[in-house]
Amino acid sequence: MSRHNSPSRFCRLCVLAVLATLVSGNNALADDATEAYSEPPITEDDRQHWSFRPLNSGGVPAVADSSLCRNDVDRFVLHKLTEHKLQPQPQASRRTLIRRLSFDLTGLPPTPEEIEAFLQDTAADAVEQLIDRLLASPRYGERWAQHWLDLARFAETDGFEHDKVRPEAWKYRDWVIKAFNDDMPYDEFLKQQIAGDELYPHNPSTVTATRFCLSGPDMPDINLTEERRHTVLNELTSTVGEVVLGLQIGCAQCHNHKYDAISQADFYRFRAIFEPALKLTKNKSLSVLNETVPWQETSHVMRRGDFRSPGTKIQPGVLRVVGWPGHVFEPQKSDTTNGRRTALAEWLISRDNPLTARVIANRIWQHHFGTGLVSTPSDFGIMGQEPSHPKLLDWLAVSLIDDGWSLKKLHRKIVTSAIYRQRSRLPDDASESQQHAWSMALEADPHAELLSRFPRFRLEGEAIRDAMLASSGKINFKTGGPGVRPPLPAELVSTLLKNQWTVTEDKSEHSRRSIYVFARRNLKYPMFEVFDRPSANASCPERNVSTTAPQSLHLLNSQFTLNTAKHLARMINGATSDRNMQIVAAFERTLGRPPTDQETQHVNRFWTAQQATGADSLTHLCLSLFNSNEFIVVD
Repeated sequence: MSRHNSPSRFCRLCVLAVLATLVSGNNALADDATEAYSEPPITEDDRQHWSFRPLNSGGVPAVADSSLCRNDVDRFVLHKLTEHKLQPQPQASRRTLIRRLSFDLTGLPPTPEEIEAFLQDTAADAVEQLIDRLLASPRYGERWAQHWLDLARFAETDGFEHDKVRPEAWKYRDWVIKAFNDDMPYDEFLKQQIAGDELYPHNPSTVTATRFCLSGPDMPDINLTEERRHTVLNELTSTVGEVVLGLQIGCAQCHNHKYDAISQADFYRFRAIFEPALKLTKNKSLSVLNETVPWQETSHVMRRGDFRSPGTKIQPGVLRVVGWPGHVFEPQKSDTTNGRRTALAEWLISRDNPLTARVIANRIWQHHFGTGLVSTPSDFGIMGQEPSHPKLLDWLAVSLIDDGWSLKKLHRKIVTSAIYRQRSRLPDDASESQQHAWSMALEADPHAELLSRFPRFRLEGEAIRDAMLASSGKINFKTGGPGVRPPLPAELVSTLLKNQWTVTEDKSEHSRRSIYVFARRNLKYPMFEVFDRPSANASCPERNVSTTAPQSLHLLNSQFTLNTAKHLARMINGATSDRNMQIVAAFERTLGRPPTDQETQHVNRFWTAQQATGADSLTHLCLSLFNSNEFIVVD
């Protein structure tokens, strides 16, 4: 199992429809205007797809050896492993666990002092206490907000040719961080992003939350306002469908969905919910949703997805295939709102809606184990993958709802499990029976889909940068505010337009956490670029994990890495002048462990050779450790 995703999936039929329109021109649209739109019905068979069925709150399976279980998550996984004649791996070492949990929950390495305290803690619930401390840390919100911002296609600029800055876009990033840190219930988290201005019109924070809907790319200077409006509404609608429901509803903007039971009319009904809240001003960037009341314009199905060719009239509504008996989409209008988005939010978070809780439970699992129980986290449709552990997925979703939609409680259920605590590789001193069990697991579960071991993962570019800053004691934990612009390499600056990246004057700001680095749509910070930061032009459910030469070249040769290594060396040198103690300190601050005897011998030879050339041995040792596989991979 890996933290790797396939390239973005586009609907081939959508592309063909657009090409056909461009080739045939307006005559084709005129001919099509005489065609009556016939919407296909939703059949009982359509509703039998696994993701549309009601949540199954069935019992926890029994297992033969309950001593292997720490909580009910383990019983589901162990039951599946037993079916394949496999056993889970023993618990990883304490050093491995604290490093894994720290990066997973906060995106930062544990300090040597934190590691030592954890190693000396003899309490039976030491791991649970560590988990609670990490979940309570303000660093937790910064870590998990980045996962959501990937989905929300967040950036602080418009994109396209001019890539104009959105001066207050950062407020949405700060809102997401605070929401995670406060453990805002997920149902409320969604409601505020979909309809915060309707629900709490006098609260600036909830109005800011609606920036989620309008965080995508935009072209404010486009000549045709109607074309811009059409494009923004379609992108917004598609994103809500992907992120919240895990459905590729955007494939139905030009034609009925080829595989899923989602019609063109379904798409445009869903889109109509947002139409009264989108106000556009030429040459002005997107901001927050803002209702026009009352809304009197008529919504249409757009033939072939073309904004110039409105077809059948429609009323706002939700997806028919996700419907349930007795539900009617009836927005409650008032003097200040059309009520459409509030009605949508209530439909999304209804216990009768089987998708919303399933999708977010799967996303949380995905970021803990590298791959979701559904390996296509934004496609729960026919073309997506079925869950590897369907009963576990439903149990997690039901538990989330029963726990008041608390994401922190869901995290805790997952990371306190024995399955999460498993080791990720065979130790050097493994017994013959352990080696045999490991070989069986590799053969029967080569990608760890059955969770016969913990899947190792490589850090993202943001976490690598933050780990360097934290290890060197250089990190600035200031929170919030507009994105900062650290210096860029001179060779990159020479290619930029004037004022495209104005370096922040306050140098202390340059070492802030990566989530606060200015997010320009058309220019990624170099370390993020080489380590697969996604484009903010579309929602990203899962990042690519590539292995390329520029990654190692950047870590070895960039000015940032060298400066950070120098800072770490100065800090260690200021604490002790003893070479052996300096070597131990360098390993503990970067890798979270002391060096082995063999490593100490190698480093001493390296140290002596560096001194002979007049080089700073300690700085080069720190640089080497930053470039080690162990620094950027978590067991």
